Amino acid sequence: MKGLIDTMTKTLETTLFEVTPKIKQLAELCEASNAIDKELYTKYEVKRGLRDLNGKGVLAGLTNISDVCAKKLVDGVEVPCAGNLYYRGYNIKELVKGFLNDKHFGFEEITYLLLFGELPNTKELEDFKETLIERRTLPPNFVRDIIMKAPSRDMMNSLSRSILNLYSYDDKADDTSIPNVLRQCLNLISQFPMLMVYGYHAYNYRMGQDLYIYAPLPELSTAENILMMLRENKKYTQFEATVLDMALVLHMDHGGGNNSTFTTHVVTSSGTDTYSTMAAAMASLKGPKHGGANIKVTSMFADMKEHLTDWTDEEQVRRYLVDLLDKKAFDQKGLIYGMGHAIYSVSDPRADIFKDFVKRLAAEKGYEKEYALYEMVESMAPKVIGEKRKIYKGVNANVDFYSGLVYEMLELPKELYTPIFAAARVVGWSAHRLEELKNVDKIIRPAYKPLAPYRDYVKMEDR
Repeated sequence: MKGLIDTMTKTLETTLFEVTPKIKQLAELCEASNAIDKELYTKYEVKRGLRDLNGKGVLAGLTNISDVCAKKLVDGVEVPCAGNLYYRGYNIKELVKGFLNDKHFGFEEITYLLLFGELPNTKELEDFKETLIERRTLPPNFVRDIIMKAPSRDMMNSLSRSILNLYSYDDKADDTSIPNVLRQCLNLISQFPMLMVYGYHAYNYRMGQDLYIYAPLPELSTAENILMMLRENKKYTQFEATVLDMALVLHMDHGGGNNSTFTTHVVTSSGTDTYSTMAAAMASLKGPKHGGANIKVTSMFADMKEHLTDWTDEEQVRRYLVDLLDKKAFDQKGLIYGMGHAIYSVSDPRADIFKDFVKRLAAEKGYEKEYALYEMVESMAPKVIGEKRKIYKGVNANVDFYSGLVYEMLELPKELYTPIFAAARVVGWSAHRLEELKNVDKIIRPAYKPLAPYRDYVKMEDR
């Protein structure tokens, strides 16, 4: 019997989890049948990636929630300028300055702003914090029955599964009225840190490490609770919590056109439930071209440091960057991760804000050499890219360039880099879902031009 079971198991693994020669052969047919001549996109004026040749996005909707500005009018002509990000009309730089000067954490205050459109006064903020604190809980036995069961090595998949399972515990899961969806969104914003951290600990436990599950504390902010629940000794510094809080605020939203937020609008327009909508947005954010980019940056720098004999040698660094673009280094994709953005061509305001905190944290954590290397690459990469690539706009460091280094210095595991992004962006997704439900009653359905010629059916014996 044991031999039969072993044989069946081996057959199952080979069939389901290996790319067999037969699959490779079928894949060749699949690729051949799906290939489209790139010139046809130009011929039919298709906006690839929903962007024109100048990188400007196709107007697909209206929003009050956030705006990304990277150009200004000079004598009636649009010219690139330093990037600005606005939440509900407020410049992110002013918002950050505001809560830093007031010496309080920003996540809860800016969450209120994105959801309700106005900055809260003292009483409104305290009441809102109490609302979030009340919802920092999970259904009975959820950790045991869902999170601890078959934990995934990929935290984004683990989180998506947890979110989808919460549907089963909600008696009004399919109710898309604004009050009910707001309730669901507030729940998810409050629960997300627990789902994320507990999922990480559950997988480590399955891998043989100690298990510790700490309940969030009502007196702590969202950023403080993440650090407390994550670390076995529950210890963190005030500056560490401030930097993580800053990361959460900077990642909350980024206009309506980023991939995961657009996904939120698209899926919401179909009339589906909040849990399915958030899981779809999570699937989008997981991609290395979106939320997974910060992991690519840190992995690229790890590879760079292995290949450099002197991190301060500009010529060595330059040669490595050239090798990256020539597909000879790191993952051979021809990319310098963390450089460039679909909108910003002069500067990313999130990176600008982050940079000062990164420098201070590097000094506190003894990462001065790493920070100096990052600065060198930030300065050098745009020039190298300009020499090696035909580009239509400037290239600058984006927020992902520094966020991975920040998370490394905060001793956050790489498995949580993208989930931290999601813990912030769930606020933006919530705001956009509520906005879509309030204003739009049509399902989003863009057009695709068919290219396959119509053909007559051929009988089996004549094929």
